[in-house]
Amino acid sequence: MNRLQGLYGLTDAQLMPTDSAMLEQVEAALRGGMRLLQYRDKSTDAARRLRQARALLELCRQYDCPLLINDDVELARASSADGVHLGQQDGSVAAARDHLGSHALIGQTCHDRIELAHKAVREGADHVAFGAFFPSRTKPGAQQAPLQLLQTARAQLDVPVVAIGGISVDNAHQVVAAGADLIAVVHALFAAEDIQQQANRFARLLPTS
Repeated sequence: MNRLQGLYGLTDAQLMPTDSAMLEQVEAALRGGMRLLQYRDKSTDAARRLRQARALLELCRQYDCPLLINDDVELARASSADGVHLGQQDGSVAAARDHLGSHALIGQTCHDRIELAHKAVREGADHVAFGAFFPSRTKPGAQQAPLQLLQTARAQLDVPVVAIGGISVDNAHQVVAAGADLIAVVHALFAAEDIQQQANRFARLLPTS
């Protein structure tokens, strides 16, 4: 698979209260140029989560956009998603790799610590995420990461680097210039009045292969 690059959207249950709203908003982002999607739902409704993950996968296939599942290796496997994104408390990358196989896309959040990224890559991560780089509505208490970290990661790691946390159209150029391959966005994308147009704004700021 080509190196992951571009706009990385994350779903939000509050912004997408129904299945139809979720699919409509995600398709608008896909039409605008979103290149990677993460399904993130913290609820305990297993049936809904599986139903939504499968519906999103079918939609993403139409646009050649990989779908990752947030935190849940079992859901990633059950839904046949392309992979999983893990936090630091969600099990090891190595265990996820064993469970999902060699072709799965596996990313891990590394906050503001390059050593966590090195560990993730050693265990088999395909990409690593750093942040928050700016104040975040999704995680307001997140530790802020310096932009220099992206430069360090690009120099030291041979995997795509994701920037997340408070990224907007107005500040995205800063993380792109510092070395981010992907920018991960929630509210700045899916709370926009015109999601397709907003996705296109972000996409134009990013390199594509």
